Amino acid sequence: MRVPLSWLREYVDLPATETGRDVQAKLISAGLEVESVEHLGADLKGPLVVGQVLTIEELEGFKKPIRFCTVDVGQANGTGEPQEIVCGARNFAVGDKVVVVLPGATLPGGFSISARKTYGRTSHGMICSSDELGMGDDGTKGIIVLPPETEVGKNAIELLELVDEVLDIAVTANRGDCLSIRGVAREAAIAYGLPLRDPALLDVPGPNAYGYPVQVSDPFGCDRFTARTVTGLSPEARSPIWLQRRLQKVGMRPISLAVDVTNYVMTELGQPLHAYDRSLVQGTIGVRRAEEGEQIETLDGVTRKLHTEDLVITDERGPIGLAGVMGGANTEIADHTEGEGTTDVVIEAAHFDAVSIARTARRHKLSSEASRRFERGVDPQAAAAAAQRTVDLLVLLAGGTAEAGVTEVVAPSAPHTISVPADHPDKVAGVTYGRETVVRRLQEVGCDVYGQDELIVTVPSWRPDLQEINDLAEEVIRLEGYENLPSTLPKPPAGRGLTHRQRLHRRAGRVLAGAGYVEAPNYPFVGEQVFDQLLLDADDPKRRVVKLTNPLNDEEPALRTSLLPGLFGALRRNDGRGSHDLALFETGLVFLPREEQKIAAVLPVDRRPTDEEIAELDAALPEQPRHVAVVLAGAREQAGWWGKGRPADWADAVEAGRLVAREAGVELTVRGGQYGPWHPGRCAELVVGDTVVGHAGELHPRVVKAFGLPARTCAMELDLDVLEAAGDDTPQAPAISTFPVATQDVALVVDKFVPHAEVEAALRAGAGELLEGIRLFDVYENEEQLGDGKKSLAYALRFRAGDRTLTVDEASAARDAAVALAGERTGAVLRA
Repeated sequence: MRVPLSWLREYVDLPATETGRDVQAKLISAGLEVESVEHLGADLKGPLVVGQVLTIEELEGFKKPIRFCTVDVGQANGTGEPQEIVCGARNFAVGDKVVVVLPGATLPGGFSISARKTYGRTSHGMICSSDELGMGDDGTKGIIVLPPETEVGKNAIELLELVDEVLDIAVTANRGDCLSIRGVAREAAIAYGLPLRDPALLDVPGPNAYGYPVQVSDPFGCDRFTARTVTGLSPEARSPIWLQRRLQKVGMRPISLAVDVTNYVMTELGQPLHAYDRSLVQGTIGVRRAEEGEQIETLDGVTRKLHTEDLVITDERGPIGLAGVMGGANTEIADHTEGEGTTDVVIEAAHFDAVSIARTARRHKLSSEASRRFERGVDPQAAAAAAQRTVDLLVLLAGGTAEAGVTEVVAPSAPHTISVPADHPDKVAGVTYGRETVVRRLQEVGCDVYGQDELIVTVPSWRPDLQEINDLAEEVIRLEGYENLPSTLPKPPAGRGLTHRQRLHRRAGRVLAGAGYVEAPNYPFVGEQVFDQLLLDADDPKRRVVKLTNPLNDEEPALRTSLLPGLFGALRRNDGRGSHDLALFETGLVFLPREEQKIAAVLPVDRRPTDEEIAELDAALPEQPRHVAVVLAGAREQAGWWGKGRPADWADAVEAGRLVAREAGVELTVRGGQYGPWHPGRCAELVVGDTVVGHAGELHPRVVKAFGLPARTCAMELDLDVLEAAGDDTPQAPAISTFPVATQDVALVVDKFVPHAEVEAALRAGAGELLEGIRLFDVYENEEQLGDGKKSLAYALRFRAGDRTLTVDEASAARDAAVALAGERTGAVLRA
């Protein structure tokens, strides 16, 4: 929200010496986030005056049209003689009043003006456009043409209000009242302890039977609708300079008088309005939900298919506007440049349900100034005053006549009342404010307060965010100053530190980073279509998701059940930007819905929740196990003078799982598997005991294509929480023996379908306590030598005793026992 300081001063008598920076500091102290102060015209220096074009000579022989003009600037040039100026713009004519900058002046950006020869003539100054003066877009794309009654020679800096300070405020979602000059002025008045001249305090006529007919069919979606009619508007009437400049300062483009007035009042009072061309509205104006199959062309020229939850404004033909978002093209105000122009208008000032408007705006991807305000909360009591203010301005500026009819459709409602202990803000802040301070601060924000120890507080209509006692406590605390709260450091018990889960999380990240992986955190939101791209079965548990009621993106309305989609997106983006050798990892939560859905209770803030309350809250939340995942593509080892390098493959993904498991104190069992996104012949199950904790391997070609990944991309994902529960990460000192190791190699022939992990497990069990280590060092397949459907697995067995040197017979006996058990369990035989 952009707030010109000059406009703010109309409603609050700020000290004359206060600068924009001073006001910024005060508002920040009161809890508003004032991001910056823009100094308009800070480097602007005159003479900058109003001139009248006397003659125009078209210069020929140049690539673009050039005009040589003489302009009457009065006595501003010291001589009274016409000023000769060369100009390339063509949107002005002889007799027009324009803005002229004379030699010696400086324009925004430090651009100095002097007499100079150009296009064969000497130009003594410049005829200015709005961009050149830093005014913003005025819609003309050319020279500023002033009203005919503007006085020649007048100081244009004052006329156009070029020098000002503008506060840029980041308004939070709960403070819709501050999306108006009125709301910010109220905050400034409180911050300075000054009275507020409320622009909404107007004499408003009551409703009668003569107003434009309105029928509200959905009082929940629209609880207030005010309609006023103004006739006899002059089609030639233009918005005055002061109104155009105020709109430009707040970031809006002047369009036409009727539209500019509605935008002006919306900015001033915070109440969105809409003006309909009365001649184009047919019959009664209605408010209802859209019907199936209805469409509307909005003012931006887009034809939109309406949803049955959309709230629409209608006439006898059907929808003429998306309520609270944007009007329809079929009742648009016509400017006089487009034909005869609009002379009669119907003014709409309504109050719509915030949630309904937010959903409609998001559904149609159509955020407007009106929808931004309705989403955050609009003062329902301001509708009649805003309509009256609009009527008054149209009568004043366009010569219109206000019809006597006033339509007001209002759904019955009562003001919101909260009962709060007088010392509640003291308990929340840990500061003794006292009852008098609490009552005074609540009254300053507009509350009616009664009572002694127990206060009965009636919330003002412009503060719908004040819903319960802690909201009132926050108001008192922020107005008393957050900076005045005492700083108290917490005193945690000694020796707590990180939890076991946190330590494992950090170690997993460090070990993967040490192995050359780069962490790539991603948003936890997914669309349900990714499960089809991951080739998950229809009954896969990962297809059950937690859906968000108010997602940031309608295409990703669910919380992830796997880390892989996010990592795939990061890999694709980096590969598309030229980084082809990639190894990325992420550790994070996944979200699994519970079988029984519960509603979370609201926990108290004035005391510590009990263990039972916390347990009840946890039971209402989805299960959130922590996973770790990696993706690899391109080269795992770079080629160079040291060697050829090698590409990343499935074994690297498996090894990443082993690294993480070792940090948890778990030894993974790796066996062949088949699951979802992995290639059926290159997928490994990662097993702890009898529990599958994850998968690793090369991705299925269809998954690679669906996500736009490089060929032969590999991935791994496993459940860190299961590893934590199964592991013992107590540091173990290595056992160092003074006796030599005995090494025995065996080559076993097994069926091709027998997993290496089963053979290794049998060899470990058969070898007994003397076995120190085992390593698979060769896999060989040859039908002529081994037979059809056979493969050879070669293992290196390391034997060692802790109290003696093993003899050859002892080592051989342990090897033979291992081979025998492997043969018994897997059918393995020694290779000849």
